[in-house]
Amino acid sequence: MAKAIDKQAVAAIRALAIDEINQANSGHPGMALDAAPALYALYRDHLVSDPAHPDWCNRDRFVLSSGHASSLLYAILHCAGYEISMDDLKSFRQLGSKTPGHPEVGHTPGVDATSGPLGQGLAQAVGMAIAEKAIRNQYPDGEKIMSHYTYCLCGDGDLEEGISQEAISLAGHLRLNKLVVIYDQNGSTLDGPTSDSLSEAIKLRFLASEWNVLEVRNGNNINKVSSAIAKAKKSSVYPTLIIMKTVIGYGSANQGSHKTHGTPLGEEDGNHAKAVYGVTWDKFTVPEAVYELFKQTFQARGAAAYAAYANSLAEYGKYHPEEQKTFLASFKRELPELPSRDYGDLTKEATRKSSGAMLALYRSAVPYCIGGSADVAGSTNTDVKGVKPFPEGTDMRYGIREFAMASAQNGILLHGGLISYCACFLVFSDYMKNAIRMAALEHLPAIYLFTHDSLAVGEDGPTHQPVEQLTGLRAMPNLHVFRPADAKEVEGAYQLAFQSKGVPSAIVLSRQALPMLEKTDPKKVAKGAYPVLSPERGSKADCTILATGSEVSLALEAAEELVKRGYVMEVISAPCLELLEKNPSYKNKLFSTPYAKRVSLEMGSTLGWGRYAKWNIGVDEFGASGKAEAVLDEYGFTPMKIADKIAYFLSKK
Repeated sequence: MAKAIDKQAVAAIRALAIDEINQANSGHPGMALDAAPALYALYRDHLVSDPAHPDWCNRDRFVLSSGHASSLLYAILHCAGYEISMDDLKSFRQLGSKTPGHPEVGHTPGVDATSGPLGQGLAQAVGMAIAEKAIRNQYPDGEKIMSHYTYCLCGDGDLEEGISQEAISLAGHLRLNKLVVIYDQNGSTLDGPTSDSLSEAIKLRFLASEWNVLEVRNGNNINKVSSAIAKAKKSSVYPTLIIMKTVIGYGSANQGSHKTHGTPLGEEDGNHAKAVYGVTWDKFTVPEAVYELFKQTFQARGAAAYAAYANSLAEYGKYHPEEQKTFLASFKRELPELPSRDYGDLTKEATRKSSGAMLALYRSAVPYCIGGSADVAGSTNTDVKGVKPFPEGTDMRYGIREFAMASAQNGILLHGGLISYCACFLVFSDYMKNAIRMAALEHLPAIYLFTHDSLAVGEDGPTHQPVEQLTGLRAMPNLHVFRPADAKEVEGAYQLAFQSKGVPSAIVLSRQALPMLEKTDPKKVAKGAYPVLSPERGSKADCTILATGSEVSLALEAAEELVKRGYVMEVISAPCLELLEKNPSYKNKLFSTPYAKRVSLEMGSTLGWGRYAKWNIGVDEFGASGKAEAVLDEYGFTPMKIADKIAYFLSKK
């Protein structure tokens, strides 16, 4: 039997959720009301975190994967002592509020992950559990400085999203035993009963994916939920799913109906629900006894754990001073001096191989690095020698799970303590797009290594030849897209990607070998674009070719042909247009020719290039299967055909 104070606390949390949503006249009461006892049990009895130090590295993590139930999270964070005031709750879903419609990490104290796009919260929780295990295993006596649980609350919608199965399968395979997922099985989605769209046996699905599965038949039973969480924490091998049966919109006159999913209860039904809970106090009020309970449980446990950890970390430093120094630096993302590559007599190299060489250099210099590929390590050159597979090492074998890979990487970076990268072919970045967007939104320094970047993929044909992907990535706010022209520009891109603290980086790489160019410079990549062929001093160019990646060397060859025809040429390499746009004064001085005499050259969609050049040479259709040389010739990407096109452009008035 739950004590009276427990009933009062859950009632207060539910009442706050109702008040938040009614005040905003917007929100999702259904799950917020039915899952309140579970979240209360977690915070009362288990979750280890300290509101006075919300970013403490060894705290337990909690991810509300069903981010639409944010009113519930804000209510409990307020009661638990985080810096979320009653006025913040009153401004739920309002512009500039600390309590936005879906949780946003870095915006609201106590929120460990941005969530809302269903399934991604669960995948990010998997990434957090990966990070905890990786860090613990990489340090001697690592359990003394990194040992915590990752909790996640999800719903039916999360488990219907395809990413959830990728993440579930990965977590079971990796034996993430300190991951606990509570599944709120309320039998309803936005459009109607879950049975309209789902009939699988969830329990069997998780068992088949190598998870422990526990069941709580009454989600209102606080102690049963707490006991299930306690049992889940004892798992020494597998992650645990707790299936919790609830009634959506519990307390509402429409409880059990999908109508409560995303529509405010309103004053009348809100009062009805509060009467069911036994609420006798005014709106936006919490009984003092509830605040006191959280102080004596959650806050006291967190403060004690934080103090004990400080002592443990100090003691650790006595026996492992260098490792302690590295550990502390890792959570600040402080890098050692990054090595430069010795190019020797290198004349030609595929930039995917250049990337592999840089990755090996940086991995040897940065001990807190983790990453891998979606089963294409040999093709993306991410198979770094000497790095052991996870969990003994930090080489991630993500399998053919691009979306979960990118989303788990977000969780790894949200956790902190690791620099992470992931890799696949550029055309399959589309599978990852929503997770890349999430990284940009969360201001995470994610690193994506995308190879096989153009029609030069050749025989694999249009299914594997990217056309629109570069444009799509460049359209995303807060993302740096690098397309280096040679090994030196790859080095520049790596430097910037590893040094980034709040912007993700996509490094786009060629399958085919590219020549080392005379005027490319790693340091100039930070400018975004710079000349690699300039007219002689005192003369003006007749034409500027603006190119990226493999097309820079092609542009130089075409320019050489045009010089023979009497033209004065300029060629600009543009490895990162986003960095160019951040420096308008430099951008305005960059071109020596007027807009009408500029040509863009890139083996991809021409969409967007019109802001730089009047004439755009690219690919606005799907490719074809054939030898790379034959495909490039067919689509006009040879020096002579490019030169002919540019000469034609310049002849037009």
